[in-house]
Amino acid sequence: MRRSRADIEASHSKLSRRAALLGGAQLLFMGGLAARMRFLQVDQADQFRLLAEENRINIRLIPPTRGEIFDRKGMRLAQNVPSYRIVLVREDAGDVEAVLDRLAAIIAVDDETRARVLAEVKRSAPFLPVTILEDVSWDDVSRVSVNAPALPGVSPEVGLTRVYPRGSDFAHIVGRVGRVSQADLDALDDPDQVLRIPRFNIGKINVEAREEALLRGTAGTKQVEVNATGRVMRELARREGQSGADLQLTIDANLQNYVMARLGGESAAVVMIDLEKGDLAAIASAPSYDPNLFIGGISSKNYNPLLNSAYRPLVNKTVQGAYPPGSTFKMMTAMAALEDGLVGPDDTAYCPGHLEVAGRRFHCWKRAGHGWVDLENSLKQSCDVYYYDLAVKVGIEKISAMARRFGLGIKHDLALSSVNAGLMPTMAWKRENRGEGWVVGDTVNASIGQGFMLASPIQLAVMTARIATGRSITPRLVKSVDGVEQPSGAGEKLDMNENNLRKIRRAMYEVVNNRRGTGYRSRIIADGERMAGKTGTSQVRNITAAERARGVTRNKDLPWGRRDHALFVSFAPYDKPRYAVAVLVEHGGGGSVAAAPIARDVMLQALYGGEPPLEAYPTGDRDRIKIQQEALRDVKPVAQIKGNDQA
Repeated sequence: MRRSRADIEASHSKLSRRAALLGGAQLLFMGGLAARMRFLQVDQADQFRLLAEENRINIRLIPPTRGEIFDRKGMRLAQNVPSYRIVLVREDAGDVEAVLDRLAAIIAVDDETRARVLAEVKRSAPFLPVTILEDVSWDDVSRVSVNAPALPGVSPEVGLTRVYPRGSDFAHIVGRVGRVSQADLDALDDPDQVLRIPRFNIGKINVEAREEALLRGTAGTKQVEVNATGRVMRELARREGQSGADLQLTIDANLQNYVMARLGGESAAVVMIDLEKGDLAAIASAPSYDPNLFIGGISSKNYNPLLNSAYRPLVNKTVQGAYPPGSTFKMMTAMAALEDGLVGPDDTAYCPGHLEVAGRRFHCWKRAGHGWVDLENSLKQSCDVYYYDLAVKVGIEKISAMARRFGLGIKHDLALSSVNAGLMPTMAWKRENRGEGWVVGDTVNASIGQGFMLASPIQLAVMTARIATGRSITPRLVKSVDGVEQPSGAGEKLDMNENNLRKIRRAMYEVVNNRRGTGYRSRIIADGERMAGKTGTSQVRNITAAERARGVTRNKDLPWGRRDHALFVSFAPYDKPRYAVAVLVEHGGGGSVAAAPIARDVMLQALYGGEPPLEAYPTGDRDRIKIQQEALRDVKPVAQIKGNDQA
């Protein structure tokens, strides 16, 4: 049937609309496509160019040079020395096992090293170098270089290794570095990317660890062009990083060496403070160890003896150790009573050898007693009963508060690991930590530095320094950073009655210089260099009533671990103090016998800036001291001195 003209026109009209819609859609699509292409090719050109470059160019970190550490006179304590290693590239070597065989015929390559290298080669990219040996000698480097044609893929490389030229003398001060571990990374909220560089070292303990941020420096960067497999084709640009800061410590390396030598085979600690600025002139813990053994990893053969020794060479006794201070604490009990006006210098107490308190008998070290004693004589002869009596009057709160004012029971801010706060107990402390109430017997024990009382040698040295100067001296270990002097530890004047301090100093002078003083055998007789001090002996075991009845067992008849600790604190010269010293000898017996002689020798060494004249010693000691000086004169630290240790 023929369609009408109207139907034909209507059909054409529909087709025209559809064509227009289709054309419009096509035009819209083409316009959007063109706009998108323009956006990607023009507006986003820089971004895509950068992405392409990142596939071709890598940015790699350049490890910074670690800052070095010096003593107060510029002697190197931690330095960076050239270190050679032998590396192998698998794709250049070809038959790796055959190359290793040829290498082993030239230099020493043990089976363990060989197995490790083969394992690393299998899991590494063929173009990446694998370290065969580290810290090899120049002779080995020379042998490898001469035989290079026979050792394809093997080559020597040079880097920097941390070395401690003063070895065991500074192990407990400078510390050591070691490879970054996963535990190190986990301990940081936002670890520096440089820590992820293979074989990168960071400080593990003491100054190396506590001053890590200063010593490490900041990494540099280099741009390298790589191919599709990741092989470096060439270096395009380099930005050098910033080396770590150099640190200068307050320690005198020569004095430190003498102190370590003087301690010999003892399990002991010595702290000496220069009173002008609170500088630590020496801080020695014996026995020690060679930190160089830890660089690159220490063997079980070397580590187990350190770990298992009863003398604990890995522990820094000067700051980590906490010991009953014994009679060296008596000055604090006396100061608490003097400042509170509860006792005068002429007031006396009677010592029959014991004191009954709350139905319990507290004994004096001298079984027969000291008779009537005043403040000066009580310190001079170290009478315990005098301080038992004071403690009952003063109370533990005032005694502990006074001790804290003199630096005891405080964690001093030092760049050393595991600094111990010690303990100056109070009634509240015992309730919270022991679940018991305080009793008067606790106060009596505390008055002579026993019971719950604990102090470290560094704290005892600070206490002595504050007594000697009347200032709130704080110990300083870092003298300067990149030549910039650090804040002084000289401290402000203590808010104390100066007359009371003078009485304590005078009594300490009598301890050493009066014939009846407990430290008399360790006096200094040189004019202008006289020493004041206080002996101390702290018990590590209970003495039963039965043992007292039959006679207390002498220290020398006891096993080493059950003997008393020996302590001595001192300052000199008495008229114008320059140094304060604290000495602890673990299980050394009496402080007057074991600790005081060490303190005198160390003090004289510091006062004279080297070996003192024999005339500084009492006549009867000179022959023995002469032999001792000759024996100690050439003692060197346990470490091989590498390079020039003078800045």
